[in-house]
Amino acid sequence: MKHNLFIFFIFVFCILFVSCGSKELTPEEAEIQRIRAYADFINNKTVKKYGGGEYPPGVVGGTWVSSMTNDPKTFNTLWARDGDSRDVVDRIYDYLVDYDPYTREWKPNLADWEIIPDKEHDTMDVIFTLRNDIYWTTPAEPDKKIKVTSDDVVFWYNEIEGDKNLQQPGYPGKLMKMPDGTEKRITMEKLDDLRFVVHYPRIIADPLLNANMTFGPRYVFEKVKKEQGIEGLQDLYTINTDVKTIPSVGKFYITGYSPGVRVVLERNPHYWRKDDKGTGYPYIEKLIFKIVPDTNTEFLLFKEGQNDDFTVRPEDLDELVNKENPDYTVYNGGETLGSLFITFNQNPAHIDEKVYNWFKEKKFRQAMSCILNRERIARQVFRGMAVPALHFFAKANMFFDEKIKLPYTYDPDRAVRLLGEIGITKNSEGEMVDSGGNRVEFTMNMSAEYNVGIDLANIFVDECKNIGIEVKIRPIDFQKIVDMTMNTFEWECILIGLGSNYWPTGGSNVWQSSGNFHLWHPLQESPATEWEARVDKLYNEGRFELDKEKRKKIYDEYQELILEQVPVLYTVHSLNFLAVRNKWENIFYDTLNGLDIMYVYPKKE
Repeated sequence: MKHNLFIFFIFVFCILFVSCGSKELTPEEAEIQRIRAYADFINNKTVKKYGGGEYPPGVVGGTWVSSMTNDPKTFNTLWARDGDSRDVVDRIYDYLVDYDPYTREWKPNLADWEIIPDKEHDTMDVIFTLRNDIYWTTPAEPDKKIKVTSDDVVFWYNEIEGDKNLQQPGYPGKLMKMPDGTEKRITMEKLDDLRFVVHYPRIIADPLLNANMTFGPRYVFEKVKKEQGIEGLQDLYTINTDVKTIPSVGKFYITGYSPGVRVVLERNPHYWRKDDKGTGYPYIEKLIFKIVPDTNTEFLLFKEGQNDDFTVRPEDLDELVNKENPDYTVYNGGETLGSLFITFNQNPAHIDEKVYNWFKEKKFRQAMSCILNRERIARQVFRGMAVPALHFFAKANMFFDEKIKLPYTYDPDRAVRLLGEIGITKNSEGEMVDSGGNRVEFTMNMSAEYNVGIDLANIFVDECKNIGIEVKIRPIDFQKIVDMTMNTFEWECILIGLGSNYWPTGGSNVWQSSGNFHLWHPLQESPATEWEARVDKLYNEGRFELDKEKRKKIYDEYQELILEQVPVLYTVHSLNFLAVRNKWENIFYDTLNGLDIMYVYPKKE
């Protein structure tokens, strides 16, 4: 490994020497050149794979060992909001329909569909027909099969996701804005045991996206809700539950949980999907998540051969790619679709008045974007393995446009000018103060479990300090952040991630002003600002416009408006690297699709 690193640093030296000629580089220029050379070196040492296509058939067998850095908070899909809980819970459910991100086409999954538009009345029905071979089963009673019917889906849509008091993320998407400004509900009704229909009060451009969902077993949730109400649902499938009693319709069962030790999942033998040879998916028989204190421990376990995969951090790449004759492969999945972002509380009822007066100003948020040094974050936090996040839609989004990008990139002088235009200037001590003499300072919350986020925040704090703004970092438990943003609303600034803007109509509970996760000011009865009212209007116009050219114009303005108002400050898209032991077949990985473990199977000895 030392020999490889020596060659690499000679390589970097040569690049710097040739690129500068007789001109001496500044330390910053030299750092940029070095990191770019390093990034090229790493990219050439990793494997780029997949991009769509069929998986070869495999065989059943093997135990995949992975890890997580926190215990699941719950096994109840209604309340599983953290990543570790979802990583477990999502494996026991399945969607009605599937989407191929490479062909951008919908495919049947648990159900097939028929779309029936009524142009005369401007309404639309989508009739779904469930497969006849899907069942709720549990590892406690593996031979007891309860057939999945339309009753499960209709109950879940109406009584779970459709119950406003449960505050489920999908609730806002069930309301449709009508041409006269009123709202009507998208309804669902049973036709027979396998068929149900979704009634749209208007013709919509993406009906399958709106209707696609996972759902739980009616025979469990209905009884609890009727007898115990919301409190009963909150107590259902907690971490104290006998996990073998939790029904699954997905690829795996949850079969074991030892707090602080591990979560065990096993192959669901009743899962409906099979390969061309008739072998049922998934191939892997057992999936184990060790619960470890931090990512450093995960790295150690992987190096010792105890784990089968490791999501590689930038600081780990040197060691992994330079090891001689490794028993693993490092896959380069490309840029992440989403990005961590910074957002400011604009909810006047839950924040100090002077802080609210800063945050509500568009030019304040634009100035903060001009202070956010995305290039520095990419270099120092991600070692060049990241690019600035300058677009609103993800590149996979069908209405992504390279030309529509953030106009407020790193420029401290411009930030100072923007602040001056709203009465925030430097005093004699170099501190930024508002027109009332209040020093501009605020607290930024972020997850204590994510060191990269803390490093990123420290760069933002440093850049703010350079122009006289004081930002305090407050790392806290992720569940506390969820509570702040969804219940108490008492926070000033948060660094968080919400995935990506993959769909043009995605994030109905985030981008619409009435949404329960409209972070900076949720659950507005009517839009608090003109720009939020315009975003609401564009969001709904985009849902209903069928002409692709007209629809693009709507989404162009939608993106431009959010990038102009900057309610969220996207940071960077990091490159994703995954290391996987070579004992497995069917390892295809990229950030668009991830690693689909359903197809993985062990190599023959």
